[in-house]
Amino acid sequence: MKPVAIIQARMGSTRLPGKVLKPILGRPMLWHIVHRLRFVHGLQNVVVATSDMPQDEPIRQFCHAANISCFAGSENDVLDRFYQAARQFQGDPLIRLTGDCPFVEPKIITELLNLYQKSGADHAGVATGAGAIHLEGGRFPDGLDAECIRFSALEKAWREATAASDREHVTPYIWRNKKMFRCVVLKGQDDYSHLRWTVDNESDFQLVTKVYEHLFRDEKPFLMEDILRFLDRHPEIADLNKAFIGREGYQKLWNEETEQ
Repeated sequence: MKPVAIIQARMGSTRLPGKVLKPILGRPMLWHIVHRLRFVHGLQNVVVATSDMPQDEPIRQFCHAANISCFAGSENDVLDRFYQAARQFQGDPLIRLTGDCPFVEPKIITELLNLYQKSGADHAGVATGAGAIHLEGGRFPDGLDAECIRFSALEKAWREATAASDREHVTPYIWRNKKMFRCVVLKGQDDYSHLRWTVDNESDFQLVTKVYEHLFRDEKPFLMEDILRFLDRHPEIADLNKAFIGREGYQKLWNEETEQ
């Protein structure tokens, strides 16, 4: 295996423009995501896949200055952007992540890679987000999303997927077509689907910043259990984005994709 992590990141955001470069403890949120991924044992490279549009030039400049591998491709055909990045950096499998998940969990990514390898799957996903909304229990907090994809499966999706939602969201063509692809899910011991740790608005960013201010250490990444203990002791911080829980639109996304 030559696992390569690819982070999809753009400056555009309706609710929180430029969020991927917003500073947390003086460093861009995207830096923290890359930093955490570098604790994943066996990971060969971490690549930021952004668009080639002028508005995403700050991301390209940041990656260059921080010595982070970067690929610039299609703004809207994200499947093509992801595939071309995978080809250029020769990863197999690919770990797909997004730039709005600053709590990405090195321990969980390692478990995901182990599950992928042992199962011989084409796709292994962490039980969270749109692909896991119909699972009963064992779901991780929203924001710990990660997918492990065999390159040949990604290439097949890139060649065959035509629906706009499949091109935009990269992997639905794979995990919806279970007769064509072997898919497995990494489930947790408990259900944390009521927790929102992704960054889509200012309230989300405030919660993330508070956690980093208390838990961040350069030499060792804090883990999910550390965040859970911290938020249990500080319910006022856990409540910062409570109003947005359940508004992710995953059911609508699932319906659109299964109707294609």
